[in-house]
Amino acid sequence: MRVLVVEDDEDLRVAVSAGLRTAALAVDSVGDIAAADEALFVNSYDCVVFDRMLPDGDSIGYIRSRRQEGWAVPVLFLTARDTLADRVDGFEHGGDDYLVKPFAVAELTARVLSLCRRAGTGRPPVLRYDDVEVDTGRREVRRAGVLLTLTAKEFSVLEYLMVRPEQAVSRSELIEHCWDAAADPMSNVVDVTIKRLRNKLRRPELIQAVRGQGYRLTRSGDAG
Repeated sequence: MRVLVVEDDEDLRVAVSAGLRTAALAVDSVGDIAAADEALFVNSYDCVVFDRMLPDGDSIGYIRSRRQEGWAVPVLFLTARDTLADRVDGFEHGGDDYLVKPFAVAELTARVLSLCRRAGTGRPPVLRYDDVEVDTGRREVRRAGVLLTLTAKEFSVLEYLMVRPEQAVSRSELIEHCWDAAADPMSNVVDVTIKRLRNKLRRPELIQAVRGQGYRLTRSGDAG
């Protein structure tokens, strides 16, 4: 899952981005509404974290106009404005959640993960395919009942494949959804991550390389 953080305080932006990455999220970050608008035009996100007061205005106006256009990506507002009227205003103009500064990054991360899961229409909290089970809430993976230790990126790639079982997923699609804007689309980061993931999932292999297309999950014994 991929998240955009829009926060003009650089130290806070870095801290929030780092916290979200520990939860296997790909994170892009910018410091104003104009940069956020460009990022949202170019990329697809599962959630956006918006500071209310930015150098080029109150982000609530931007969100309101995007909602009127039919934009449906979940939004969490960050703000020092903590009155009831402020919170109601945020919800009424397109916000899905509202967190007052100062806050714990762990709480922000939990709220963002909840919004991302909510955005996945009909997606169950526990994904199952063959003998693999991915608990997206606890960030746990088991195969044949055995708990596996995955990196954040390995978890993100497996989760993306699990919601599209037996469908070929291209390398560029995996980069778009599981890596942030710093990833080089011409690098072999996807192949390296898939190789490590295959080793940790052990045999029989579940992840099949599809020539000219990418990768897909295939049931035990059928993978090539």
